[in-house]
Amino acid sequence: MNATDNDRTRWLALYVLCAGMLMIVLDATIVNVALPSIQGSLHFSQSNLAWVINAYMIPFGGLLLLAGRMGDLLGQRRVFLIGLAIFTGASLVCAASISEEMLIGARFVQGIGGALASAVILGMIVTMFPEPAAQAKAIGVYGFVASAGGSIGLLLGGVLTDAISWHWIFLINLPIGIVTAYLATRLVANPEGIGLSEGADFPGAALITGSLMLGVFTILRIEAWGWNDPRIFALGAISLALLALFFHRQATIANPLMPLRLFRSRNVAGSNALQALLVAGMFGMFFLGALYLQKVLGYSPLKVGLAFLPTTLVMGTLSLGFSEKLIMRFGPRATLIPGVCMVVVALLLFARTPVDANYFVDLLPPFLLIGIGVGTSFPAIMTLAMSGATPEDAGLASGFVNTSMQVGGAIGLAVLATLSGERTKSLLDDGEGKLQALTSGYHVAYLAGAALAAIAVAIAVFVLRDPRPQEMPVPQESEPKPAFSEVS
Repeated sequence: MNATDNDRTRWLALYVLCAGMLMIVLDATIVNVALPSIQGSLHFSQSNLAWVINAYMIPFGGLLLLAGRMGDLLGQRRVFLIGLAIFTGASLVCAASISEEMLIGARFVQGIGGALASAVILGMIVTMFPEPAAQAKAIGVYGFVASAGGSIGLLLGGVLTDAISWHWIFLINLPIGIVTAYLATRLVANPEGIGLSEGADFPGAALITGSLMLGVFTILRIEAWGWNDPRIFALGAISLALLALFFHRQATIANPLMPLRLFRSRNVAGSNALQALLVAGMFGMFFLGALYLQKVLGYSPLKVGLAFLPTTLVMGTLSLGFSEKLIMRFGPRATLIPGVCMVVVALLLFARTPVDANYFVDLLPPFLLIGIGVGTSFPAIMTLAMSGATPEDAGLASGFVNTSMQVGGAIGLAVLATLSGERTKSLLDDGEGKLQALTSGYHVAYLAGAALAAIAVAIAVFVLRDPRPQEMPVPQESEPKPAFSEVS
């Protein structure tokens, strides 16, 4: 096979991997606009309805680090295909669900499959594209899928729910999953992993997974139990204790799940912290924004999806067409800072939306701003987060990036939804009208999201540094090198 054929094959492989990623990311938000239909069909209570989303997000965020490490040990393509099979099978069960318990259980299994499949994708991409320009372009494609998938999910969910039924938001995964798996076996390289003898650290995985799942669960129960409930403090303390034990174990064992040397690189630690904060605000905007459009403005599921369409189009145009050029011209850090600032401004604009909003005056400007901000910042974040990763640790680095995204989204959504719900309940108790109380609750969440994004701006300015040119490609030599270069 000549060089041209090899190049064509790796780009086709990229699109196959991104198709799998898109399917998985879609399921984080595609159900948002279908929630009222699901509630009516399966007779969910209002408090249990959020678990249709949380049951997916909790295992997804909790298992990503282990999934990324398993990719390094067993082979990334193998783990991707296993995850894809679990995800696709669970989607069929979701579509066939006839009770609350069946749907929530299937969504939990979906989250496990999604974690296995998505954790290794970015690692495979940076290994396939070692050249700086090609890598920046490939990460731009991946960044679009990872960041814009949420808004695409809102549109697709609206179309399917309105045109057919909510069952189809899950059934559509079956043909996509089967075709993606088949093409992956034909197009994606299958290098051997470094072997289980290098250590998978299952006790460490149990500690971090338990900590993350319990932490998210605790935050989600605040609205129902109250901030001062002893159960909140007890579960929160257990979650923090498990996290402390995890870090102690990583510092003392020979083959840790997450080597603490990762945190010596200010780019790796800083870009992942920045991403978690940014995604927290974004997830709040997508989830609560969809509820605002439906419950306050009276939009249909399809109209909600169309309302988010400009965000998706702008993200796609920038991620696929311009982010690579901006990163190569100005560097990832200089590309990132203005983008995150735009997200802050967009969330502040959302915090002034009235109960009788005009779409073109009140909603379209922040939708466009957040599209521009995310479209330019996410590829830059991923470039910085993966800078210096060796092929042997690419799965771990990829899993770390995905963990910060999904855990940031899950915890951020839990916190913002809790703040919003408490504000709305307080105003209703004071005799405020329902629409105004809901809108004010959403405003509190948007302001909190803007504050988190502002902290992300500070990290970009004071912590991150542009990687040196030799850190941009993935090293290809056979000699072992440190997993992450220190950035002074």
